[in-house]
Amino acid sequence: MAYDDLRSLLRALEREGDLKRVKAEVDPYLEVGEIVDRVQKSGGPALLFENVKGSDMPLAMNVFGTDRRLLKALGLKSYGEISEKIGGLLRPELPHGFVGVREAFGKLGAMAHVPPKKVKSDSAPVQEVVLRGEEVDLDRLPALFTWPQDGGSFFNLGLTHTKDPETGIRNLGLYRLQRHDRRTIGMHWQIHKDSRNHYQVAARRGERLPVAIAFGCPPAVTYASTAPLPGDIDEYLFAGFVAGKRIEMVDCKTVPLQVPANAEVVLEGWLEPGEMRPEGPFGDHTGFYTPQEPFPALTIDCVTMRRRPLLQSIVVGRPPTEDGPLGRATERFFLPLLKIIVPDIVDYHLPEAGGFHNCAIVSIDKRYPKHAQKVMHAIWGAHMMSLTKLIVVVDSDCDVHDLHEVAWRALGNTDYARDLTVVEGPVDHLDHASYQQFWGGKAGIDATKKWPEEGYTRDGGWPDMVLSDPDTAALVDRRWKEYGL
Repeated sequence: MAYDDLRSLLRALEREGDLKRVKAEVDPYLEVGEIVDRVQKSGGPALLFENVKGSDMPLAMNVFGTDRRLLKALGLKSYGEISEKIGGLLRPELPHGFVGVREAFGKLGAMAHVPPKKVKSDSAPVQEVVLRGEEVDLDRLPALFTWPQDGGSFFNLGLTHTKDPETGIRNLGLYRLQRHDRRTIGMHWQIHKDSRNHYQVAARRGERLPVAIAFGCPPAVTYASTAPLPGDIDEYLFAGFVAGKRIEMVDCKTVPLQVPANAEVVLEGWLEPGEMRPEGPFGDHTGFYTPQEPFPALTIDCVTMRRRPLLQSIVVGRPPTEDGPLGRATERFFLPLLKIIVPDIVDYHLPEAGGFHNCAIVSIDKRYPKHAQKVMHAIWGAHMMSLTKLIVVVDSDCDVHDLHEVAWRALGNTDYARDLTVVEGPVDHLDHASYQQFWGGKAGIDATKKWPEEGYTRDGGWPDMVLSDPDTAALVDRRWKEYGL
């Protein structure tokens, strides 16, 4: 099973030699980011900075920086384990589309070990210490100034809790948080995100919005905050499903929300309608700076924490970064759900170099002319997959994870006058390449074998692929050691 809290995971990593304590004083202004980026890109260990300048809290970094560590944190041997469990929920009688996804999660919610459970405050480690009003000082928390042109110091792994003012449905999201001053943080709620919708509903009703931000959460909860779930599916239900156990929750002290009882630190506050401040720039996971824009500014009224808390954060920037394992987990976990929405899909891959959401490589078992184009448009209509800018469709005999194989088919075996589909539609809030914000051009490449019914009229039809003679290949396999190669 997954680890119940962050510190038990860190202890296990240390026992295995996969965590390094850094006792030297380090500066959160640029220095920590430079260290972490180097260690992460070299495949190095998790880091625990014990002496962060200006703060009295240790800082855990690069905790999910390898697939091995993320799998260990979630109690898995492979990402396919959860994919198979999700697939087991998706019976043939379920309808296709988003209704099928919701019915599958309805089955999930009926499992006794999955829904979160409430505990009392005196049983919640995260409420061992309570600070209110002027006692609150966000400077105690080690926020990172990571890249030279950043607009300030940021918390990059705070899990934001809100709920819809009308339906009461809660949302758990992961958004960067700029520390404006000792009691105020900026909420980077992008246009397509559920928390932004909650804020807009509250503002329309003339109400303030309760917000709670949790740091150092149980690993399954941290992962669930990154998962692209439909807005009416509870992330804590999914976290319990991934963890194989119920997540313990506790009521906040000053806002009507619940947070993980085993978190390290929680910030609580009420967001007033129209309370905005300039936020950014920020060196983002795209590898480029996102510009300064006005975003809601939250005043923190209460901080709860463990007696000796630690903070967890990540460094984002040019890939590869710690986003990589998190993105690969999402890719594998959600394949069965994507197949409900687009049943034509055999497999898919979201390359890290494309920021995961910008590019999708999809394989299909082609059954009729222009099948690839049908799949492209289905993906562009599938929840957050609608933000995909490039879709490459290949035949089912192509390994979508072998980028050399995909490139060979997409770059050298297509007629771009007919096999290239160009459309316009929504793009990610952070996309810097679109000529205007929020929408732009997209492309689909049909790299499948072409049929005469699609207009491929060359004599002899589509040529056979060059492959080894199977008998000779088997002979060489048997004699390989004899060649001395």
